[in-house]
Amino acid sequence: MHICCETIIFVTLINICVMEASVLYQKIHQLPFYMQQELLDYAEFLLSKSRKRSVRKPRFGCMKGTFVYMSDDFNEPLDDFKEYM
Repeated sequence: MHICCETIIFVTLINICVMEASVLYQKIHQLPFYMQQELLDYAEFLLSKSRKRSVRKPRFGCMKGTFVYMSDDFNEPLDDFKEYM
């Protein structure tokens, strides 16, 4: 049976994440209930903050300087549409 290096690394990372999650779970449950709720609220805040960052609207003028050249006949009718005009 041949196991590639990527598989070993992936399994190792999963094990580390599970161990860290287990430690985190234990620490959270050692906190009083009101602090657990505060931690949950903070996690929700961080999630909403990351969602807002990913949905940024483009700012006015962000494409300035991108289109350097425009043909002189840009506004002229296209040959493909002559039969419709």
